[in-house]
Amino acid sequence: MKNTYFTSEELELKNRAFLSGDAVKVSFFIRNSKLIMDEECYFFLMASMRKMRMNIPLSYTLEFFQNLFNAKVIEGEGVQNGIINFLVFRNSDGVILSKSSVSYYFEVDEMDDVLSIHQRPLELDLIKEINVNNNLLSNIRVHCPENIYGGIYAQENDLDDVILLNPNKRIARSTSGNLLFLEGNVIKIPKQSEGAYISPLLENFVTFLHKNNLADTQEHEIIAFESQKAEEILLISDEKGIFSVKKIRNKTFESARFTELVESWRNSF
Repeated sequence: MKNTYFTSEELELKNRAFLSGDAVKVSFFIRNSKLIMDEECYFFLMASMRKMRMNIPLSYTLEFFQNLFNAKVIEGEGVQNGIINFLVFRNSDGVILSKSSVSYYFEVDEMDDVLSIHQRPLELDLIKEINVNNNLLSNIRVHCPENIYGGIYAQENDLDDVILLNPNKRIARSTSGNLLFLEGNVIKIPKQSEGAYISPLLENFVTFLHKNNLADTQEHEIIAFESQKAEEILLISDEKGIFSVKKIRNKTFESARFTELVESWRNSF
């Protein structure tokens, strides 16, 4: 499916997502014609809207989104596997912002299996001329000019993505998701306080590893140089899916162990 999108009402150009970037985005996941992790994604959406001080409609219940996506996407469009990128934005109602109504827009990216690693590994690099903040709003998916700049930088330098640092010159995330660094028997993950995204997909994966004693996962403050020390690197993006990282500068990375761990996780559903 290409260019398939849905809205709560007729889109008007005079909306605050278009004019001010006043919106939050959260992904929902479809696997084998069913929503998975829908509760986690729903609660993340509610938390994101509260952080942006949006007026949450009483109709925005978990059942509302389950019925919406089942009717519009799974049954309506026959989507069996994919990612729903859901954007909710504040309208220009002429009242105080915290009381303004909200509308939504969402689009669907179909793929073979959202829980499988994409076949094409990525090439990344660190970008140092900009950084991302590490405050309350840095962990949710809101308008971020650093992501736009980083994406253009990646394109111009024949890269797939870039690693963004925080003001303390430590690793926060990439433009599209979170990074996991495998060293020995330890998986290091940048802390959310470092500027990493809150990610239901990542949290579900890490919880699975922990419950089954498959790896020692640790949240860390990770300096830029440590990316070169890792044996394997995984990128988990709620928006795009799961990717292995093949190369950063002159260093190449393996992917066998992360592939095995992701496969075990996928088979648990």
